[in-house]
Amino acid sequence: MFFPRLRRHAKWMFLLLALAFALGFVGFGVGAVGVGVGDICRNAGSGSGIPSVSEGEKRVAENPKDPQALRDLANAQQANGNTSGAIEALEGLIALRPKDTDALRELAGLYLTKATTASQRAQILQYRSQVLAPGSLADSAFQLGTVVLTPDPVTNAVTSLYDDDISAAYGEAQDASRRAVDTYKKIAAALPRDPSVQLELAQAAQTTGDRQTTIAAYEKFLKLAPDDPTAPEVERLLKGLRAGSASG
Repeated sequence: MFFPRLRRHAKWMFLLLALAFALGFVGFGVGAVGVGVGDICRNAGSGSGIPSVSEGEKRVAENPKDPQALRDLANAQQANGNTSGAIEALEGLIALRPKDTDALRELAGLYLTKATTASQRAQILQYRSQVLAPGSLADSAFQLGTVVLTPDPVTNAVTSLYDDDISAAYGEAQDASRRAVDTYKKIAAALPRDPSVQLELAQAAQTTGDRQTTIAAYEKFLKLAPDDPTAPEVERLLKGLRAGSASG
């Protein structure tokens, strides 16, 4: 049935997201590039010189190959709280400047922001469905003597109403996380000697369950920055990841 699979999927996704973002924001202080820029834009307001979204869209429409117009539109979308719009603008900018590591890093951060938001939305929808479903028989059929008990119609109707939205939200979170990993790989290729990129790549890969990429990035981080204050924690994580790979 749907909800047993959903709970297993939700547990995997939220544990990985919690681990990666806790490490990024508390332990390592990285991975918040996209969010930070957006916060700065929102705090700065219109007096910062950032154009409005409509102005930015007009400039891009007039000259879609103008990198500065795309950059300004991305900033305007972030100031307006539109993560998807900012992502679209940055993707256009990177298409013109594929080696712009600042834009790539910001884009990766926005993908992670989008993944977090989608995961939170899925969790809220799941809780709402469970609260609104009046029965507790939504997961499977039960048998009492010779009488088979099946989910009641109202419970079925409620769960069916939310199933597609929950699945779509989790799918969006997974897709955004994968895009973040791909973007960090591009940054790592452009900046092979930057240990912080390897750390961010490892954290992003962890959210998708990509253990091979996670291990490789953590190992490269330790080679590039063996004396970094976070090295002992990374070594501890690596030990657990390798043990998991061996048992798997």
